[in-house]
Amino acid sequence: MIERDSNATRLRSATAWAGVAIGLISTACSPTYVLRAGWEEARILSSRRPIHAVVHDTTVALEVRQKLRLVLDARDFAVRDLGLHAGRSYDGYAEITRDTLALNVVAAPEFELRWKTWWFPIVGHVPYKGFFDFDHAFAEAERLEADGYDVTVRPVSAFSTLGWFPDPVMSTTLRLDSLALVETVIHEITHTTFFPTGEADFNESFANFVGYRGAIAFFCEALGDESLCDRAVARWDDTRVFGEFFHSLLEPLNEVFAADLQPDDKRARKRAVFEEASTRFDEDVRPRLRAGRYGSIDPESVNNAWVISRLLYYTRLDDFEAVYGARGDLPAAIAAIISEAADGDPWSALDRLLPAATREDEDP
Repeated sequence: MIERDSNATRLRSATAWAGVAIGLISTACSPTYVLRAGWEEARILSSRRPIHAVVHDTTVALEVRQKLRLVLDARDFAVRDLGLHAGRSYDGYAEITRDTLALNVVAAPEFELRWKTWWFPIVGHVPYKGFFDFDHAFAEAERLEADGYDVTVRPVSAFSTLGWFPDPVMSTTLRLDSLALVETVIHEITHTTFFPTGEADFNESFANFVGYRGAIAFFCEALGDESLCDRAVARWDDTRVFGEFFHSLLEPLNEVFAADLQPDDKRARKRAVFEEASTRFDEDVRPRLRAGRYGSIDPESVNNAWVISRLLYYTRLDDFEAVYGARGDLPAAIAAIISEAADGDPWSALDRLLPAATREDEDP
């Protein structure tokens, strides 16, 4: 079963696209794949226009110009107030002629919560492979499924080349609402600022923390918009609740996978875990959510790839929040995490930064 995840309205990707755009030659990817990715990246870059020019162009739709002004404001805020490094990113705009920019393919073994990874230049091994050609994406997914993998295919609305190219804001990204747009801009600029090689779950989860917390600071402090401030806080709270739910699946699934059972019995018990999780999400988790962005979970559409594709963005969000709480200041928390993680394992660095009370709570 290949999950075509139509509910993922705001998936962002950095590493796979950075690798193909920067390297253009990779022993892990076919020449056709690399050439197509390079051609698409070149096409996007050649069509970009300076945002400052677009916002003053009265032939452009007013909604587009308003959202691009918000992009510039969020970009300036990320640099000026959060201490991030935007480089040449998000000062241009590119119109895309379709609703979805690209698709990411994620795969995991049927009885393991372990990413299948692909290798790309500069960024190393990453747990997804991006496609501008949708037919090729689903063909890759079918091939992986035939090899025994759980697979999910998810839409991409934005990506980062980590500052190697002047990444524009694309029309697909402007489909987001104001809150999600600011979160995305700050998220991607976080990648440009700090991106340890081969640490995909840290990179995406850290950028998620900075994106959501940065949006709160932007709407609550910089703009002083009470309504958007409240909604930004609610979204961050929901994101952490959602992350907690994803992690609650790990122990029961790993128990099933470690059991001495025949494959069909493992499949049945695995399905039972997902069915229980779906019921628990409706009964216990959704009532705690404040922003109303998450629907029910269909256990027939859930597999190991679905789980780990979420964990990529939702790992240890409460620990990032604890560092922020201890510092009492978002720029200070960001700087501390980057500084501590610069020369080693970023998760160990996060452990060292946690307040003593948090570390004691996590000790067995």
